[in-house]
Order: sequence, then structure tokens, then C-alpha cells
Amino acid sequence: MAEMKSKKLKNLPERIYLKHIEKDLDSKMVFIGGPRQVGKTTLAISLVKNFKPGHPAYLNWDNEEARRVIIKSEWSKDEPLIIFDEIHKRKGWQTFIKGIWDTWKFNQKFLVTGSARLDVFRKSGDSMMGRYYYYRIHPFTLPELLSHEKSNAKAMDYLNVLFKFGGFPEPLLKQDEVELRRWHLQRLSKLVRVDLRDLENISDLDKVELLADSLPSRVGSLLSYKSLSEDLSVSDKTVKRWIGALDTLYYCFQILPFGAPKIRAVKKTPKLYLWDWSQIEDLAIRFENMVASHLLKWCDYNQDVLGFKMELRFIRDELGHECDFVILQNRKPLFAVECKYSDDKPSESLLKLRSKFKNTIPFWYQVRMDTSEYKADSKVIASDFKILSFSKFCSELKMV
Repeated sequence: MAEMKSKKLKNLPERIYLKHIEKDLDSKMVFIGGPRQVGKTTLAISLVKNFKPGHPAYLNWDNEEARRVIIKSEWSKDEPLIIFDEIHKRKGWQTFIKGIWDTWKFNQKFLVTGSARLDVFRKSGDSMMGRYYYYRIHPFTLPELLSHEKSNAKAMDYLNVLFKFGGFPEPLLKQDEVELRRWHLQRLSKLVRVDLRDLENISDLDKVELLADSLPSRVGSLLSYKSLSEDLSVSDKTVKRWIGALDTLYYCFQILPFGAPKIRAVKKTPKLYLWDWSQIEDLAIRFENMVASHLLKWCDYNQDVLGFKMELRFIRDELGHECDFVILQNRKPLFAVECKYSDDKPSESLLKLRSKFKNTIPFWYQVRMDTSEYKADSKVIASDFKILSFSKFCSELKMV
């Protein structure tokens, strides 16, 4: 199946997080985390009425004048909402923000944006528990792009755009292949040379950049730290630490296997995917990564907004049968998903795993890029197994 042409997007819709953030700001602070250039600042300032550059409600720690205002606590007390951008770069920022909230929570609303360090703070446990809600902002997905459309008639147009240019706002709007390649290079350089240096004390940044550059070719496969360590002439532990740092910086994400402990082949070896699937040359693997990103966003949304404990995993048994993804809610499987870029023939591995886990996983899906209808085989298709186009799959599961 050849890669299809995409159709230009004139603008991007309102982010799905906006109404939830507005509601949560009535009772607590809101922290917004996510990848570099995913649109966190744009989302934050969209909450400010009549926003213009230099607006007193928006304070970016990287701006010298705004930094002075923050240090002296001289922001306007008449503004209903104050946005602190990159405040996590301030020494002792947690104590600072906690003091602001405890002092001004009845008079003003506060929103904090950031990336890697903010996420590390969230995971580490903190003294501000109960004072804020945390949102992980993801790149645009198909349902989000279609959210302002009255019908799904343009689903394939939007899907082709996403598939080729990824879900990050800048390349998604420009839809220019040369600009996309330049954006890839700049983003990777900033992640390693600026963000990583700020996050961890890693001296060999050249090798980390080589590691990151090699990861697109390993997407969807079991991650071999040994193989990577041999390529880079460093230890397995070093590679694992570097990938962990790239994970924290939202360059990649890892998913663990699901299965009963008695299945010997089910180990702790993860599979790896990228936050920007447009870097992947192989179309079938790119499609798998795009599906993974949509599922991860759905999991994070259901956890951050609705309060469910969500997990994205994959299945692999002792015989090597594999299913790309399984979604867990409160540790119980909801459904499993197998990705096939163009093939609508039922996956043999999927059918075998479906039989093995028939009392554990209630629903099974095989999704493909094509939008044509699959002619159901009554011997295979049942109430617990469907073969769907990706757009129809998103619609049926009410993805975000």
C-alpha cells in the first residue's frame, strides 16, 4: 500500500484538555507537562482573555523582566489567572509555588507549565500533594483533529496528514517535507544539548545523540540494551540510563509486557516507541507507532482527567506469539490491539493469543490504515474480535 497524499490543514482545533483545565483551576493549581514544542504554552495562554505579548498574566522564567517580577512577587494581583512558564528552573521552585498557593489561592488561579523536570517532580512525590492537578499534553491525534468536524467524512485526509507529518503543531501545520527534516534535527539537538544537559550530568552528549538517532530503527521491537551498548561502546547500564533520560524528555516511551508470571517468555524487556512517529521510515512500523501514541494519549487522558489507573502494554508468549498492545484499567485488561498497515487478513498470532487469554482479555481488535470495509469471515469474526480501519476504531472506542 503506497503512502497516500495528505491534504493541507488551515488551522488546528482547540485542545481537548482546555475545558478540563478551566474547571480544575476553580479549585486547585494546574501543572502542564509534556514534550518540547507540543503546544503547552499556546494552550496555557489560550486561557487568558485578550492575550497579547507582554501580558501581565504570563510570566516566563526565561524572560529577564518576568524573572525579576517572579523573584520579587510583583505580578499583578488583579489578574484572575497567573501563568508561570518554566518556573521549575528556579532554585527551590516547589517551596516558592507552595507558598504562593497557600497565600493567594482565594484571590487568584495559578497554572504552571514545564517539561522534564516538572515530570520528575511529579513522579518523585512532593509536599504539594492535594494542591494541584497534573496534565500530560500529547501531540495532536486523529479524534482531536476531527473534534470540530460535524462528520468523519474527512477522516482519511486528516489521518494521512498525521501519518506523514506527526502530531506536533509546527510540522503538522506547515506540511513541508524539507521543514519537517529540519525540525527533526533541531528538536533532537535541543533535547540533547539543552534539555538533557539541564536534567542530568551526562558528559558524552555525542553518544547520547547517536543513541537517539538510532532508536527510530528499533521501534516496535524488544529493546536490546546489549546490542545498543556494543554499538556505542558503553555499558548496558549506561544505555539503560540514557534511554531513561530520553524517556523523561519525551523523546521516546517504553511499554512493558503483560502476562501471567508462569509464562516464562514474558520478561521485563520493554518495547520502545517515539513521541514523534514521523521520524520512522518503514510505513508499517510508523503506523504501529502512531497507534501506540494514540493509545498512550487515551490512557494518560483517562488517568489525568477521569482518575482511572491506566497502563499500555504488549503481549508476547513463550512461543513468540505477539500482540502489539493491551490496555489495562485498574490492572484489568480492557482490550488488545494488533496493527496491520494494509493487511486485513486476521493475524494468526492474534488468534492464538485470543484463544489463550479468552478468559482474561474481553475484546480484541485488528486495526489497519485503510478505510475500506472488511468483509467479515463468520468463522473468525465474533462479538469479541473486530477488524477495523483505524479511524473507525478511534470512533468506536471514543478515543481522544
